[in-house]
Amino acid sequence: MAYLERDAGKRIYFEDYGSGVSAVVLVHGWGMSVRTWDFNLNAIRAAGHRVVLIDHRGCGLSDKDFSDFSIEAIAGDVIALVDHLNLAQVVLNGWSLGGAVVIQAASELGARCAGVVNTCGATPAYLQKSDYPYGGEKAALAETMAAMEANRAEFLWGLTQGIAAKPLGDNTLHWIWQIFMESCPSAADSLAALGPLDQRAILAELSCPILSCVGTEDVVVDPDIPRSVTNINTNARTHEFAGCGHAPHIEDAAAYNQLLIDFISECI
Repeated sequence: MAYLERDAGKRIYFEDYGSGVSAVVLVHGWGMSVRTWDFNLNAIRAAGHRVVLIDHRGCGLSDKDFSDFSIEAIAGDVIALVDHLNLAQVVLNGWSLGGAVVIQAASELGARCAGVVNTCGATPAYLQKSDYPYGGEKAALAETMAAMEANRAEFLWGLTQGIAAKPLGDNTLHWIWQIFMESCPSAADSLAALGPLDQRAILAELSCPILSCVGTEDVVVDPDIPRSVTNINTNARTHEFAGCGHAPHIEDAAAYNQLLIDFISECI
């Protein structure tokens, strides 16, 4: 297993498939792990691309006792991994909260970021602002945080059941729940960080191609959030997965993989 040392000797887990100076970097959603890309990894590799996957701090096989779980800190881990692997060009793909992570990382990587995929991403803002009508309200996020504090296992099981609109099967649902349960309670700080998040300014400045994927039946991230990306950056385009919820890369993996591979081929 491969680890990258970060804050005060604490480590981030990653996987690296293939070789070359260009790669696709897959950044999972909140509370998840690299394993949630298992429906996509082999297809991307078969298309000839190097693939790098990273576990957020506090999630999967990464160390749990970090002190900083902010979006910026996780993005810093992504950037440090790109540096560690001496990658000259990357396409960053972020799911859910990972979408916010890759937007932050792309803004700091500059020309090294050749493209961004936003998979049902909680970006540019997860909650409504005075001039941004999409997303939830502060009270709803506060209720979510309270429910998780009261009974984390039951909350995460409910979240698991709401991820997909298409049927996944009991075994797949329990697999997703088990991944959630591998994350530490402190990882909730990353979810709380979505409250004040507003990435419209840095999103507008990105010069690379952007693909924003929308699950039309998403009940975790308001579909109008990833749709709004094209209103902010003229390099962006959207693709809607009809009938999918928050996980089109799992719910409609074949179509998602082809779309992703086509986009990657345009970028690197």
